[in-house]
Amino acid sequence: MVLSAGNKLRLFQLLFSDPGRSFYSSGDKVSGTVQLEAAQPCRVIGLRVTAAGCARVEHRGGKNRRSRRQEVEYLKYEEELRLEELLSKDSDGCFLLQPGKTYSWKFGFELPPPGRLVSSYKGKFGSVRYYARAVLERPSQQASQCEQEFEVEEPLDVNQPDLLAPSAASKQQKITCMFIPDGQVSISAQIDKKGFCEGEDITINAKFENTCSRIVVPKAAIISRHTYLADGYAKVQRQKLSAVRGNHIISGMCDMWQGKAIRVPKLKPSLLGCDIIKVDYALMIYLHIPGSEKLILELPIVIGTIPFSGVGSRTNSMSSQARSLGSQAGSMSSWASLPSAPPSYSNIHRDMRVDGPRTPLLYDYDGGEDDNDEGGLFMSAPETYYTPPPAYSEVDQDSVNPPQVLQAF
Repeated sequence: MVLSAGNKLRLFQLLFSDPGRSFYSSGDKVSGTVQLEAAQPCRVIGLRVTAAGCARVEHRGGKNRRSRRQEVEYLKYEEELRLEELLSKDSDGCFLLQPGKTYSWKFGFELPPPGRLVSSYKGKFGSVRYYARAVLERPSQQASQCEQEFEVEEPLDVNQPDLLAPSAASKQQKITCMFIPDGQVSISAQIDKKGFCEGEDITINAKFENTCSRIVVPKAAIISRHTYLADGYAKVQRQKLSAVRGNHIISGMCDMWQGKAIRVPKLKPSLLGCDIIKVDYALMIYLHIPGSEKLILELPIVIGTIPFSGVGSRTNSMSSQARSLGSQAGSMSSWASLPSAPPSYSNIHRDMRVDGPRTPLLYDYDGGEDDNDEGGLFMSAPETYYTPPPAYSEVDQDSVNPPQVLQAF
């Protein structure tokens, strides 16, 4: 910070020892210098350095829409610099800065241990901010100050056992048309772990069933939730970050995703340790249903800073946990791994036929989660019958009636 000659100070600034450092973590030492240069002889009383870290939330809520604020302190430090090391006192006990010379004092402090800090954050209704400030006191004048912000990023390791465990769930929804039952749709889904880092792929195994008369489309998206708490009121922001979609599913059919991937974009890590601000993520798997609300299934995920190492990622306990989760989600592993019996060829004309005479054609539109998708065009499906092929048999006809071999002379 450069001051005018009227303030008798030409230079007053705070510099960190490593200006190129992008962030600090718990237990790291923050150090630097405070520099002073006077334009003309200047008397000072004292110089101190303070550091602070605070989470702050401000938003409007409630019936009267009044402003609500709340703060939580995570760092507080203060150090009085020893001016007598470089300056001499006058008869009044003040220190004298001589013009044309730059004075420099060092400072340093250690950040609190793990568990007592949260990562820096800046959002629409709140922030977590850390800074160091130098305060210069002069006789008969208001104190001058300068400050520098620094970033804090707490490590979040996705190799923790609870984040390496799989996650699964299932959900179904009944569909009505003008209050008349119209079948139902269902989703069963599983991911192999809950912790991910930027650039990793989330592998999805899912089964979608459609017994209603409409054409539905399966989709998946990574969503973020930013929650701000102030005076007992919460403000929540949701955002869709990246998405994938599957094929249309007509009435009476089902579809399966085996290893379908969605990549984690560049994201801020999950913010889980703050008392008034929370940032978490989820994998939303859903069915787009014309004329009805979406069927939505959410699997929580955590975005970390230390990527998956690939060592010791699966133990016997985790495998058993995966089996239990799979059974709770409708035996996900059974339909994904066990072979099914061969189909009955005589029923092909029934399987390939649309059950209802009126089936809506889905808009080819991938709208946001707040869309109101209404209606749809209808088509008449002709009842087409196919000539059945020969009956299926497990007997090898060549072994029963071996082919005749002709000898060539």
